Amino acid sequence: MTVIPESHRDLLERPLFGHLATIRPDGTPQVNPMWMLWDGTFLWFTNTTTRQKYRNVTATPQVAVSVNDPEAPYRYLEIRGVVERIDPDPLAEFFMRLADRYAMKLDGPPADAPHRVAYAVRPTAVSFQ
Repeated sequence: MTVIPESHRDLLERPLFGHLATIRPDGTPQVNPMWMLWDGTFLWFTNTTTRQKYRNVTATPQVAVSVNDPEAPYRYLEIRGVVERIDPDPLAEFFMRLADRYAMKLDGPPADAPHRVAYAVRPTAVSFQ
């Protein structure tokens, strides 16, 4: 099991954006800033089944995530891993949890709630500075 270094765990505990890289069907990378949540085993992301990133991770579950410290820009954590689970989130409960974590005020679930999923990424390797 890959261990997130204690020295950089705060980058996952703070509501920072993770830049999630996936592989498109043509072999080229796609990377987007994403909300995330570390539960001590998995790094979780929210998305929908209608987006390219979903098609990418279902075809090629190997991903990479980078997070840098906005207060010390040369300090970063890179996690390489595998999307081990994709859980349906049709009520957008996980989405709403992340929206709260990232201080996004909403009146209710988003319109795309029926298509929502949560990705669980199991880390397989890390690098950091």
